Amino acid sequence: MAEVGEVVIRELEEKDLKAIIEIDRKLLGQSRPEYWQLKVELSEQASPLASLVADNGGRVVGFVLGNASGWEFGIPDTVGWIDTLGVDPAYHHQGIGRLLLFEMIGNMKKVGVEKIYTLVSWRSGNLLEFFDKLGFQRGDMINLELDIRGRSM
Repeated sequence: MAEVGEVVIRELEEKDLKAIIEIDRKLLGQSRPEYWQLKVELSEQASPLASLVADNGGRVVGFVLGNASGWEFGIPDTVGWIDTLGVDPAYHHQGIGRLLLFEMIGNMKKVGVEKIYTLVSWRSGNLLEFFDKLGFQRGDMINLELDIRGRSM
C-alpha cells in the first residue's frame, strides 16, 4: 500500500489522461487509451466541476467523472450522474474515493443538482458497500439490458 501525503482534489485536465489510463489498466487488466481519450474529451465539454482527479504530490492517484443530467431519459436537470470512479489499487482504503465524491457532490450542489445517480453491478460487492457507506440507496430506476450477440432483428 502506498503512503498518502497531502491529497489535492482538482479539476480533471487533459494532461491527466495517461495516469487515468494506467489506473484503469491496473483495475481492469487491460489498456483502453482510445476509450479514455474520448471520455476525457467529452468530460471537457461538460461542466468542469463534475470531473475531478486526486493529486498526491503531483501524481494522479484517483479520478471521478460525472455530469448533470440534461433531461435525458426524462430525468430532470437537477439530477447528477457519477459515471466512473477509479482509484489506483496502491491507494485503496485510504479515503481517496470518498474525497473525490465529497468534492463532486459539493460541486454538483452548487449548480442545483439535488439527487445523484450511479450504476453498480450486483457482483461488485466492494463498490456497493462503498456507496452504501456514503448514503447511496437503491433508486426507482430499473436497468434494462438486451444481449444482441447472435440476434437478428
